[in-house]
Amino acid sequence: MRLQLLRNATLKLVYAGRTLLIDPDFGPMHGRPSFTGKSANPMVELPEPIESILDGVDQVIVSHLHSDHFDSVAKERIPKYLPLSCRPGDEDKIAEAGFQSVTPVECFQRIGPIILKRVPAQHGSGAVVEKMGPVMGFSLEAPGEPTLYWCGDSILYPPLLEAVSATAPDVIVSHSCGALWDNILIVMDDAQTLALCEAAPEAVVIATHMEALDHASVSRAALRKSAEQHGIGLERLLIPRDGETIEIREPARV
Repeated sequence: MRLQLLRNATLKLVYAGRTLLIDPDFGPMHGRPSFTGKSANPMVELPEPIESILDGVDQVIVSHLHSDHFDSVAKERIPKYLPLSCRPGDEDKIAEAGFQSVTPVECFQRIGPIILKRVPAQHGSGAVVEKMGPVMGFSLEAPGEPTLYWCGDSILYPPLLEAVSATAPDVIVSHSCGALWDNILIVMDDAQTLALCEAAPEAVVIATHMEALDHASVSRAALRKSAEQHGIGLERLLIPRDGETIEIREPARV
């Protein structure tokens, strides 16, 4: 498994011989409005050209239709013939953008040797969940590869913890910037990320979705400091920079 964090939630993942592009946001720095008045979004540029990002991609996965996960530039630039997996209910809007092979993941989908399973995700709590709308997480399994659990835009809540326990993943990707909406947490913050590490002590957690949007409340440095204070070391919690590539071979147990 080779995972490259591009920016925010956008990942390029080489897994079981396939190259997957996850939640593509290709917009230029400051190309969209601010959420909080602090800065236009995204706050940083992509670490490499879009042509390079798209090189070799076999499959696209879109967890939901918020612009920081599937923006207008990505809709324009991604070849429309590429197969795309999405949350049930989003397929019509994606097809309207011209994509020719869109599969809503009701339960699971086979992508060659890969089994992609949809898992629970909740984009906040209370009234803000309705404002954010439904989202999905997913897991990936394939022979000879570590099992990957991608939390998506979700807080840490009981169904997610139950799904993590049932999946027993080797690698977990979290969204850990502590983004707020109406002062309510809509993705994991540092405390929830550390609780996730403690709930899955044999997994490597990779914290992403950081330092790209102006409604975030947790920086990479703050998360690392919190982890160190709780005795969670570099081998358990990885916090990649934009553009950084992480390679994990089977088994990934720590």
